[in-house]
Amino acid sequence: MSRTATKNHRRIAARLLVAAVLVVSAAACEPGPPGGNPAPTAGGTATTGAASKPGHVFVINLENKGYNKVWGAGSEAPYLSQTLRSQGVLLSKYYGVAHNSNPNYLAQISGQPSNAMTREDCPTYAAFELTGTGALGLAEGAGCVYPASVPTVAGQLSAAGKTWKGYMEDMGTPCRHPELGGQDTSQGAKVGDQYATRHNPFVYFQAITSSPDCQSNVVDFSELRSDLQSVATTPNLSYISPNLCNDGHDNPCVDGSAGGLAAADTWLSQQVPAILDSPAFRQDGMLVITFDESEGKTVGPSGLLPGGTAGGRIGALVLSPLIKGGTTSDRPYNHFSLLASIEDAFSLPRLGYAGAPGLNSFGGDVFNAGS
Repeated sequence: MSRTATKNHRRIAARLLVAAVLVVSAAACEPGPPGGNPAPTAGGTATTGAASKPGHVFVINLENKGYNKVWGAGSEAPYLSQTLRSQGVLLSKYYGVAHNSNPNYLAQISGQPSNAMTREDCPTYAAFELTGTGALGLAEGAGCVYPASVPTVAGQLSAAGKTWKGYMEDMGTPCRHPELGGQDTSQGAKVGDQYATRHNPFVYFQAITSSPDCQSNVVDFSELRSDLQSVATTPNLSYISPNLCNDGHDNPCVDGSAGGLAAADTWLSQQVPAILDSPAFRQDGMLVITFDESEGKTVGPSGLLPGGTAGGRIGALVLSPLIKGGTTSDRPYNHFSLLASIEDAFSLPRLGYAGAPGLNSFGGDVFNAGS
């Protein structure tokens, strides 16, 4: 090789070395994802580090048990009040917003207050007669099935490119609900069919029932286990309603088995481990287990929270990799606070009473793993 060719090769090699150094330096200076977490891999999961806020939220609602019955001495729910309690933060001042069941479920996904028909659990699947829209976007009027103009967190998630599902035990047919204006025949359990429409808030919003999303996203509880197998198949929001026996509502149950809080606790012990062991929960999950309302029509202190505490003190347990187990928060919360916390997790605007000034949402008292 000539001296000229040798010099040319050396110049090219030097230039390539400088270019490589510049590329490495630029990569080192490139800003990372918000919150300092590592960038996701092609599979959508971070390779190291922890999430700064929940990315997969699971909600389980049980029925009609006050705080002392569940969390006090002699609780009939040792799995919930002891085993799971040791792994999460107990919200000791968490309240329902109304009696009976239905308005509490509706509050959690829409921020809408109760009305005369929802407080009666909507025995007729009647259209909501909208007379106006008040402050905070609250629908004025009465009825059960809200018009398409009333938004929900489900619609918010879809619009933001996130995923959601309602998992309803014993529902069978997706998006099952009565005919508009017809009687709700699921008010009482039947052998082999203990699904309750009133515990499925998604079917009370025409924005959902008129969409194909209802058939694909409001499904039987049996679909949950397969959806939990990967991060990609686990919805960002999984909303879970057990049947009328397993949620603790009936005692005894229609099939003659024992019900009440003990039955609900057994169901939790059979189902919750799959959630806690799922890739999505381990990555950035949050599981909230609460009750719709207290028993006996008890109410909480007036004026404590926007949207009220008329459903009584029930408590809630929150589990997450972001949480230190065995801790307690005495900060006041209600079902509207849960909606606000879900919306905050996904950077969504707050709906209805979730957006009221002075309403608490989950903060450092809940996400306390670093404290």
